[in-house]
Formats: sequence, structure tokens, C-alpha cells
Amino acid sequence: MDNMNSIAVLVLAAGKSSRMKDIKQLLKINNKTLLETALENGKKINPNNVFCVLGAHAEKIKKETSTKNITYIFNNNFEKGLSSSIVCGVNYIAKEHSNLTSILILLADQPKIDFQFLNELVSIYQKNTTKIVASSYGDKKGVPAIFPKIYFEKLKLLKGDKGAKEFLNSHNIDVASINSLKLIDIDTKEAYINFLK
Repeated sequence: MDNMNSIAVLVLAAGKSSRMKDIKQLLKINNKTLLETALENGKKINPNNVFCVLGAHAEKIKKETSTKNITYIFNNNFEKGLSSSIVCGVNYIAKEHSNLTSILILLADQPKIDFQFLNELVSIYQKNTTKIVASSYGDKKGVPAIFPKIYFEKLKLLKGDKGAKEFLNSHNIDVASINSLKLIDIDTKEAYINFLK
């Protein structure tokens, strides 16, 4: 059984957020930026192994993020979409932290995802350490999701802006999933304003 300490938390925050016309990662909800919220939830899962992939506006985001003890990974290919950030993060973790046996992938723009939800994912994973455990969006699966090491090589081959979605929804892999009402992405100004309400 994997314990919490062997799970790497990988927060993806490299996007340009072009639909937002603003640096999405730095939007504030309850006095914390979206990115800080994601990082702090990640630290509750594993305080010493939270990794954050940055791309667009990386320096400004780093400067304005107060969460400590985070390893930042810069994705030179962030223009190529979400998959490139997964590839970049997985490569780094596999190379520099080979003791970590699974990766929990989180997005920086899902503010409702809280520690309880992540903890639920982890506890399902701990009972099924050879399975991917994903979040279920109706009939589709997506992230947050935990990927055991046997899937790292496949993750490194992802392309495009779909991130892990297509991979999680392909038929030939074994995925456990949990439903949640918390899976709201904030992609536009409207979504952000609605969320604040």
C-alpha cells in the first residue's frame, strides 16, 4: 500500500488563460489566489512533494504566490497546451524523485476542489494502487486524478490541449472514479464572477 508520502502532487498552472484576459492563476477567492488554494490543498496531501508547472507569466506568478516549499518546474512548451505541462511535470518527477510512486494531477483553476475531495481520491487509490483514480464529470473522467508509476511513460506521450482527458476516457485502461459536484473550472471572467457569488 502506498502511503501519502509517496504521492507527488503536480499542480498545472502554465496556461496563458487567454479567455480570461487576466492572469487566471492570480485571481483571488477569499484572499487567496486560485493557485495558492490549489498548492495549499496539495500540501495537505503531501507537504514535501508539491510540484507546480509554470509557463506564461511564470516570474510574476511566482512572486505573487506566498505558498512555501513548492518545487516550480518551468514548461518551455506551455503554448502547446495542457498536455505539455503534464509531460514536463512527469518527466521532472520521474527523473528527480524516483522514490515517488504516483502522481496526483491538479489544475490551478478548480477552486472548489478541496482537501476532502483529494483525500477521498487518495483513499480510493490506496486500496487500488495499480489503478488510476480519476474524478468523474457525468459520463466523462478527468482530473484531479492519481496516476500510479506504471502509467508515467504513457503520460509522457500526451499531446495537445486535452491534457489527460482523452487518455482517461480511452477504453483499455483501468480507472476508478468518484463523482463530485466540485468540478468547476474557471475559464472566463463570467465564471469567476459567478463563482464569487
